[in-house]
Amino acid sequence: MQDRQIILTRLIAAPAAKVWQCWTDPAILPRWFGPEGYSCVTKEIDLQQGGLWRFDMIGPDGKIWANRHRYTLFDPLKRLEFLLDGDDDSAPPMEVVVVLEAEADSTRITQTMTFPSVEMCQGALAFGADRLGQTTLAKLEAAAQKL
Repeated sequence: MQDRQIILTRLIAAPAAKVWQCWTDPAILPRWFGPEGYSCVTKEIDLQQGGLWRFDMIGPDGKIWANRHRYTLFDPLKRLEFLLDGDDDSAPPMEVVVVLEAEADSTRITQTMTFPSVEMCQGALAFGADRLGQTTLAKLEAAAQKL
């Protein structure tokens, strides 16, 4: 399975409660989510287990990517899981697991993205998903520190 995964980790200088709030507050999540230079326009948002977030991610060049997160697990302050796709059922979704672990006054976040195929994972890596994902986590840290 490792050849189908991208794993991002970062020590965020904010407590787990603030990091969790950034993931689960519908007013906050769209403001930080996505790589540096990208923005999100929400179509529908229900941040809870069994809920979903439908949005367009807009790149710095104006390109638009439809997204849908279907939340399958909320374990407050510890873990959330969701299925990620292009806001339709034309292809199998990516599985995303986000784990938060308190470390003193900080939070270690580990985000594991499991792609349906090796080819899809390789395509994401070729696009720079690992590097872009780190900029997303930096935006998360900045958002959590402002709370």
